[in-house]
Amino acid sequence: MRAASAPVAVRRDGDALVFSGALVRDAVARLWTQAAPLRAGAQRIDLTAVERIDSAGLALIAELSNGALAVDGAPAGLDALRGAYRLDPATLGFAR
Repeated sequence: MRAASAPVAVRRDGDALVFSGALVRDAVARLWTQAAPLRAGAQRIDLTAVERIDSAGLALIAELSNGALAVDGAPAGLDALRGAYRLDPATLGFAR
């Protein structure tokens, strides 16, 4: 039996946007609406409570980071997607 997934959510904790659950296509629109107003003044994105991420979730995080925020955590799928899109591991900015 598979364990229940954590609820998909975003919150502000100090200087971090903290995500939890699975950052996948079905959740991205709702998360964008919640995360965008929390972005101002953030210094990092915390993905340590994220179970997995797909390309839509990566697009959300990359847009929020805009290559300027540190990214903590490595949910399932993130390393492969970063490599495929040639994104910097630390900030998700485009790695030339």
